[in-house]
Order: sequence, then C-alpha cells, then structure tokens
Amino acid sequence: MKRIVLGLLAATAMIFPAFAADIQPALLYDLGGKFDKSFNEAAFNGAEKFKTETGIAYVEFEVSNASQREQALRRFAEDGRSPIVMAGFSWVDSLKKVAAEYPELKFAIIDDAVDLPNVRSLVFKEHEGSYLVGVMAAIASQSKKVGFIGGMDIPLIRKFGCGYVGGAKAAGATEVIQNMTGDTPAAWNDPAKGGEIAKTQIDQGADVIYAAAGGTGVGVLQAAADAGKLGIGVDSNQNGLQPGKVLTSMLKRVDVAVYNSFMDAKDDKFTAGLNNLGLKEGGVDYAMDDNNKDLVTADMKAAVEKAKADIIAGTVEVHDYTSDSACPY
Repeated sequence: MKRIVLGLLAATAMIFPAFAADIQPALLYDLGGKFDKSFNEAAFNGAEKFKTETGIAYVEFEVSNASQREQALRRFAEDGRSPIVMAGFSWVDSLKKVAAEYPELKFAIIDDAVDLPNVRSLVFKEHEGSYLVGVMAAIASQSKKVGFIGGMDIPLIRKFGCGYVGGAKAAGATEVIQNMTGDTPAAWNDPAKGGEIAKTQIDQGADVIYAAAGGTGVGVLQAAADAGKLGIGVDSNQNGLQPGKVLTSMLKRVDVAVYNSFMDAKDDKFTAGLNNLGLKEGGVDYAMDDNNKDLVTADMKAAVEKAKADIIAGTVEVHDYTSDSACPY
C-alpha cells in the first residue's frame, strides 16, 4: 500500500507542473510604459494580482514605437504563449494577422474588438464612469466651470469627454472647457504639455479638471494641484498622486480585464467574443480612499450614488460619442 501511495504522489507531482505549463500568459503594453500611473499600470496590476494568487509567472513587453507591435506579438505566439493580452486599440492590426495564424492560442485585446474565434475583445463604457466624475466636478466647482483634457484626439477619448460633459451639466456646471493633447500616439506621454493645457484652462476659469490622457494626465494633476485647483484622475486610482488635490479618479477596470483573461484561461473558462463593461458589469466606477475622503461631501456622495443607481437602472441615459455623431450635451 505504501508503494502505491508513493507512486500516486509521484504521478501527481508530475501532472501539476505539466498543467501549469499549459498556461503561459503574456501581456503587451501600449505606448507610455507600464508605469504610466494610468492605463498601462492598471493592466500591470491585474497581471501582478494573477501572479500573486496563482504563482504562475507571465511575460511582458513594452513597445517604444509602433513598428514593434507585430514583431513582439508574433514572438510571443511563436513561443506558444497563451493567453496573450494586449492593452490598447493600437494592437488591432497586428492582432488580426497573428491571431488568424495561431488559432490554437488565446488572445485578448483591451479597448477594441477583433472578430476572430480565439480573441476576447474587452471594451468599456467609459462615458458612464465619466458621467459620475462629471457630477462630482460640478458640485465641487466654485466657478461652475470645469475642464476636460484628453490625450489623442480619437472617438474613444471623446467618449470620456462626452460622458463628463453630461454629468457636469446635469449637476449644475455652466461650462465645460475641452482640449485634446494631440493627434498622434505621443499625446499619451507628454506631462509637460498636459500641464500647459491645464494652466490655460485654469486661466479661463476652470477649477476642476479631468484628465483622460494616460501619462500626460500626470502633468495635468500636477498643474491643478500647484494652482490650488482640483484634478480628476483616470483608469487607475490616481488620488494618491496629489493627495488632497485629486477629487476622485474614474476607474476603468483594465486590471480586472487582464486578471480575468489570465484566470479564465487557467480555469479553462476562456471565451472569445465581445465584452462591453460598464457600471452594471463593474467595469467602471469612481475612486474613494483616504486621499480624497475630505474632498467628497455627503451631498456630493449622495448625488453621485444616485446618478450611478439611475444609470444602472436605465432611468438616466448617458450619451456616447462615436465617429458618426457628436456629443449631444
């Protein structure tokens, strides 16, 4: 009997490493780097949570220019990495090519959709979360003029801006000043320019400014804090970047998207197709912690929670922005 038990234990010891080897996760970041304090860092945090909980390591790559995308993705595919998660819509063209050539592998892309049987597409209802922080901005504003600074001028970022305008105007803002940082990928990683635009908006009367601009937003939050105004962060919880000067952050749960993609593959529950994540699905929200608790009044909290419940219930419509229609607010 002892020999049989030892034999079973030995067999089990051989089975588990083989099972773990079937899961070889990979994560590809967008321009701006994994420590951008925003979008990419949220993806990194999700991967780290998966590694901590499971003990399964992952590989990663940070692109420094667009020409590296297909090469990096193809290299991971050739190595048999699966699932491979890409942070950002700019991976679409490379993903279409590589995923079609490796149908046995699992892929996931954040912020765009690819219709292939081995690709999970993860998009978010950013306008819903942005509506909430717009409500908070308008209530916190003394001038009733608030600002929005986006990164690259694309429909995705205009979706953030449109929701923010809707929430701000619903809560009493008289004006929402809007600017984009640029029309190339460099717009995601220019804190100095973000700070300059923020100063201009402050000169125009804005006293609360929401940045949806990746690493550029760090400069926006800094400029707002230096001027004694309030900033609003995005994607990750950025309240701690300027404690007591960031009203809140619009949480886009990129971390959850990465974590779930890795975990579902590990548990053999990975499914392809489109996932559209909003307030109801836990995909977006606003951030509360010790860094902003003194800035958020009871009335403000009640107003934003009511708006959240109304959006989930469908009694308040939050308008989107697409390339075919302008923001209606």
